Amino acid sequence: MQTQVEVACPIICRLGEGPVWDEREQVIRWVDILNGHIHRWDPAHRSHSRLDLGEMVGVVALREKGGLIAGLRSGIAFVEEPAGGIKRLHAPEAHLPDNRFNDGKCDPAGRFWAGTMPLSADRPEGSLYMTSGDGNIRRMLTDVTISNGLVWNMNKDRMYYIDTPTHEVSVFDYDDATGTIADRRTAVTIPAEEGVPDGMTIDAEGMLWVAHWGGGRLTRRDPETGGKIEELILPVSNVTSCTFGGPDFRDLYITTAREGLSQDELASQPQAGMLFVVRDSPWHGLPADRFLG
Repeated sequence: MQTQVEVACPIICRLGEGPVWDEREQVIRWVDILNGHIHRWDPAHRSHSRLDLGEMVGVVALREKGGLIAGLRSGIAFVEEPAGGIKRLHAPEAHLPDNRFNDGKCDPAGRFWAGTMPLSADRPEGSLYMTSGDGNIRRMLTDVTISNGLVWNMNKDRMYYIDTPTHEVSVFDYDDATGTIADRRTAVTIPAEEGVPDGMTIDAEGMLWVAHWGGGRLTRRDPETGGKIEELILPVSNVTSCTFGGPDFRDLYITTAREGLSQDELASQPQAGMLFVVRDSPWHGLPADRFLG
């Protein structure tokens, strides 16, 4: 079946990331990390709005009670909509002013996972944190360089995770009752000629969709074999993340970035930083898990 990647929203982000579909409002949100923006796009009405948070925002997730939970440069916080008010919850790395939060998601039990990275992106000084609905925060991993994509399988017994410079998707045994992870091993290895793995989602068949920074593509991978099943080529190099949306979760949304491109590359990639979509794709996804707190 032929698939066509097209621009969903022409707003240009410096570092677009972390798309999340809200099935209640039928809108998609994503962040422009370095500019501190949360974007909201209503595809049915072709309307766009933006929250300016005044600091870097690495990730947002939906809250069951309404509004968002976010990983900011300064820590974990609730973000109100549409006013953009911020209620700060945790600053676990206040002693590391050169770190910021990056990618994350909510797990099936409604806990919020988000990881950190150094601004230089070249040292294993980040960590992965889990915030539960009762307000507690736990550090789950250390020695992370660029904490990135996170997903859980439908059986709720595996967690997949990307630390970008490793060139791999790791898999952990996962306990849904406690959030405990154990026995880290390699599920997928990304060849260097395809860029490095960035954000990720999982589809209804349990296959992983991995965005390739510097590789200009999105690949569908079998987590049991690590094999590549599908590949979508984009007109931009820095593909950052993806998620499924639309009324039946068959629209595949893809975020991209301009950051890191030379002037010549920007001239040849005028759509870099835009939100893309494959409409009515042959695959379909699942609703995003929401924070239960």
